[in-house]
Amino acid sequence: MEILCAETAERGPLPFRRYMELALYHPEFGYYTSGRAQIGRKGDFFTNVSVGPLFGRLLAWEFARLWAAEGRPSDFTLVEQGAHGGELMGDVLGGLQELAPECFAATRAILVEPSPALAARQKEHLASQPVRWATSLENLEPFAGVHFSNELPDAFPVHLVQWTGTEWLERGVQAKGDALEFINLPLSSLELAEACASIPQPLPAGYITEVNLAAPRWLAGIAGKLTRGSVLVVDYGYPREEYYAPERTEGTLSAYASHRREPNPLARPGEVDLTAHVDFTGLAAAGERAGLRVAELTDQHHFIVRLGMDYFASERPAKERRAFMTLMHPQFMGRAFKVLRMETV
Repeated sequence: MEILCAETAERGPLPFRRYMELALYHPEFGYYTSGRAQIGRKGDFFTNVSVGPLFGRLLAWEFARLWAAEGRPSDFTLVEQGAHGGELMGDVLGGLQELAPECFAATRAILVEPSPALAARQKEHLASQPVRWATSLENLEPFAGVHFSNELPDAFPVHLVQWTGTEWLERGVQAKGDALEFINLPLSSLELAEACASIPQPLPAGYITEVNLAAPRWLAGIAGKLTRGSVLVVDYGYPREEYYAPERTEGTLSAYASHRREPNPLARPGEVDLTAHVDFTGLAAAGERAGLRVAELTDQHHFIVRLGMDYFASERPAKERRAFMTLMHPQFMGRAFKVLRMETV
């Protein structure tokens, strides 16, 4: 809180995007970069990995299929970004080792992780696996294979904007005593103004929503490194017409701690998770502009069912079948999560 108050005192009100960046990614006090973020029943939120290793094993099944479709190359790279403690990559590599040993032998694994605290946790968890690390996408050499992420773009800092009935304004954050409060500001860039102009109208006055300018840049960065293969994005979100529906007057921005929604996203910076759903229509369009094409865009229910039809053709433990039901069930994760796979042309 002191860092935020000091920055607002020096620079004036901050765009919400800057507030979210500091709250989540400040090198020492950020929710993610400090290593404070915890996943699972005892943490702040659930993800597919919380269900157990099945999600990673199903991804391994899919990656082995993609490897075979590429002609079974001897050099196949798996790049994960947003890996938290490294559990998903461990599940994927363990699944490949058991289910597709030839693919495993051809695979090299890389985690993109800028946080030293998280990289240390990942290295401890993956000590027995052949994994390398990069601090950023920019530091990656061009590769052929698959870049995958599970709940990453939803954590990118977003611009928060409000429609007055005649114009878009940007929501900012300023200090008031020992607390922080929202304030409306002019739009901070031409890029943001152009993105706001593309939001479907009509909308009611006072309508608040998010614009994620980081996600298209991120996908373009991956496309620039991927010489051949796929990008797999798993996250919760909506198609554009649903994301910007007129009745969604408060947007999708949420703050969570201990599996409970915090009513004020400006409270307890660095101690709570801040997240916004993904506009999958916009993300897919950004990938196409970067030279990729959409291979699959569906919800997790249909994606998991497709993989499960082959995976469960053989006898599997009962606990895996229970995990499968959780991953694909429409009322749990099946409909909330979307899966976008884009591939090189």
